[in-house]
Amino acid sequence: MHPAGSSGHGHALHARLSLFYFAYFAMLGAYAPYFGLYLQSLRFTPEQIGMLLALVPVVRIVAPALWAWVADHRGAHRQLVLATTLAATVVSAGFLLGTSFAWLFVVLLLLNVFWSASLPLVEASTFGHLRGHLGDYGRIRVWGSISFILAVALLGPLFDRSGIALLPILILALFALLSAAAWALPPDPASASHAHEPLGRIMLRPEVIVLFAACFLMAVAHGPYHAFYSIHLVENGYSKSAVGMLWAVSVIAEILVFLWMPRILGRFSIAAVIAISLLCAVVRFAAIGWAVDSAAVIALAQLLHAATFGAHHAAALAAIHHFFKGRYQARGQALYSALGFGAGGAVGMFASGWLWTHLGPALTFACGSAAALLAFVLVAARLRLPRIATAAASGA
Repeated sequence: MHPAGSSGHGHALHARLSLFYFAYFAMLGAYAPYFGLYLQSLRFTPEQIGMLLALVPVVRIVAPALWAWVADHRGAHRQLVLATTLAATVVSAGFLLGTSFAWLFVVLLLLNVFWSASLPLVEASTFGHLRGHLGDYGRIRVWGSISFILAVALLGPLFDRSGIALLPILILALFALLSAAAWALPPDPASASHAHEPLGRIMLRPEVIVLFAACFLMAVAHGPYHAFYSIHLVENGYSKSAVGMLWAVSVIAEILVFLWMPRILGRFSIAAVIAISLLCAVVRFAAIGWAVDSAAVIALAQLLHAATFGAHHAAALAAIHHFFKGRYQARGQALYSALGFGAGGAVGMFASGWLWTHLGPALTFACGSAAALLAFVLVAARLRLPRIATAAASGA
C-alpha cells in the first residue's frame, strides 16, 4: 500500500483516518473546556476537581502501555480500538446516573481505562500508513482541531443559555460518535521492518530520556491550564461563550501550525522546534496567570497554543517515530502518552488543585511556567536529533 499517494485509494485512507480524529477531538472539545465547570456546578472543592480531572492523566500512566502490549501481541490494533471505544461509550452513560464524588470517581476511572487506549493506537497506525510521507500527518490531524473548535464554539453559547447540566448527555452522544468512527478506520498497516535494538536499550538512550523528560514537564506545565483555565476566566468575569471562543482561538492557531509543520520541520531540527515550543509555554502560562484582566493578552496567550501543543506534539511524534522503529511504534506512542499526558498531566493537575487553594491562580500558573523553563534547559543542553529524522518527519 502506498499510503500518501495521489490515488483515490490514498484519499480514501486519509478520509477514514481523518474521520476518527474528527470524532475524537469533538468529544474532547466538549470535555476539556467544560468538564471542570460542570464539576464546579456540583459544588466540588478545587482539590476535588483537581483529583477528578487528574484521573485522565493518572490512568494514562499505565493503561496505554498495557493496551499497546495487547495490540502488539495480538496484531489487531483496529479491533482493539473498536472494542475500547464501544466500552467507553457504555461507561460514559454513568454520568447520567449519579453526581456524588465517589460515583464520578469510579465512572471517570473506568472511562479513562478504555478512553486512553484508542488515540495512541490510531497514532501508531497513522504513522504506519504514512510511512515515507509523514508530512501528511498534519493534514489528517487537522480535522481533529477543526472539530474541537466547532465543539467549544457551539457549546459555550449553549451552556450560557441552557446550563452546564447538559454536558453529560453531550459527552455520551460524542462517545457514541467516536465508536461509530472507529468502525470506519482502515485495516492495520503492513508491519514495518523489525527493530534491531532492544526496547529497553532504546528507552535508556540519553536523548530518549531527555525527550520523555521534556514531554513530562510540558504536560506538568499544562496542568493548571487543563484543570482551571475555564474556571479562572469565568471567575474573572468572562462568559462561557467567551471561554469557548478563547479555546477556539487556541485551536485555530493549532490548525495553522499543523498545516505548516512539513515546512517547519524541513527548516528547523526537531529539537529546535521542541525547545522553542517550551519557551512559548513559559510566556503563555505566565500571561494567563498574571494578565487575566486583559482580554487581548489572554487571546494572544491562546495563540501560543500553536507552539505549546501543536508544534510540540508534532515534533515529539516525529522524534518518537525516529527512535522507536518497526514493531515498537505502538509502544513508543504509548510511552509518550503515559509519561507525557499521563504522568506529567497527573502531577500537573494534582499539584494545581493544591496550589490553587493555597497560593492562588497567578502563582499556580507561574509554577506551570517554571516547569516549562526546566524542560527548555534540558532540551537545549542535551537533546540532539540528526537532520535525517527531520527530513523524514517533513515527508521530504
